[in-house]
Amino acid sequence: MKILIIDEMHESIMPMLQKEGHEVIYSPEITREEIINTVAEFDGLIIRSKTPMDRDLLERATNLKFIGRAGAGLDKIDLEYMAEKDIKLFHAAKGNRDAVAEHAVGMLLALFNNVGKADQEVRKGIWDREGNRGHELAGKTVGIMGYGNMGKSFVHRLQGFKVDILAYDKYKMDFGDDFVREVMWEKLKAEADVLSIHVPLTPETKDFFTLKELKSFAKPFWLINTARGEVISFKTLNEALDQGILRGALLDVLENEKFQKFTADQKAEFEKLAARDNVLFSPHVAGWTYESYEKINKVLAKRIKKAFKGS
Repeated sequence: MKILIIDEMHESIMPMLQKEGHEVIYSPEITREEIINTVAEFDGLIIRSKTPMDRDLLERATNLKFIGRAGAGLDKIDLEYMAEKDIKLFHAAKGNRDAVAEHAVGMLLALFNNVGKADQEVRKGIWDREGNRGHELAGKTVGIMGYGNMGKSFVHRLQGFKVDILAYDKYKMDFGDDFVREVMWEKLKAEADVLSIHVPLTPETKDFFTLKELKSFAKPFWLINTARGEVISFKTLNEALDQGILRGALLDVLENEKFQKFTADQKAEFEKLAARDNVLFSPHVAGWTYESYEKINKVLAKRIKKAFKGS
C-alpha cells in the first residue's frame, strides 16, 4: 500500500512499514491543504493530532483503506464516516498506556509530598519542613473513571501502594479482580479520596465534571486528569478548589491547550489555577516518553500487518 505519514513519528516507523512492502511517504511538515490535494493517492494515513480527519478531508480520500492514530484520542476523527466507508481505524493506546500510568503516579506522589513547592523553596534558601509535610498514598481509596488501556495500566502501577482501588466504566462489565473493585458511579463518589480520569472526549464526557457533579462526591478528593482537558473547565476547577471540594488537581491536559487562543475568562481562570500550590501541570506529555514514542510504532505496524495480511 501507499502510506502517508503527516506528523512527527519515531524514525523506526519507516523500516517497519517498508519491510512489509509498503511505499511510505514521510511528510510531517505537510499542510492540511496539501493533504487534501494529495490524499486520494494514498491507501493509508498515519496521524497524531495536527489535522482533524473530518468529513471534508475524508471525502477526498477515495482510496483510503485505513488511518493509523499514533496515540489514544479519537475525538478529531469522523468515526461515523469511516464506518460508512469501511475505512479501518488503528490506534495505539497500548503503546503509551504504561507511560500515562507512570506519569499519573508520579504526579500524584509529587503533589502528596509537595515536591514542586519544596524544591522551589529550598533553591531560595527556605527550609520549611512543617509547611511541606506530605500525605501517604497507603490507606487511600483511589477511584478510576474509565477502565480501558490507560485506566487498567494505572491500576497495575498502584498495586504496591496498599490502596483500595475502585473502577467505574459505563461501557464495561465484569472486569473486577483481586486488585480492583468494579463499582457503580455513585459508589465510587461515596468512597474515593483520589479520582483519576481515563475517558475519551465525546459529547457525553465534554464538561461532564460540573460543580454540581463534583459536589456530589462524599468527601474532598484529589483529581488526576491525563485524559482530555475538555471534561472539566478552568472555572469549575477553581470553584471546586475554592470551596474545598477538591483537595488538589493534577492536570496533564487543559480545556484549551493553546495559550495564545485563551479567551479573556480562560486566561483569568488559568492564572488563578497556576498560582495554587495544590495544582500541578504538565504539557500533555503523560503518554510521551522516549519509550512510548517507539512502542506506538510497533503497535501500529503490527495492527496494519495483521489487518491486511494476505491482501
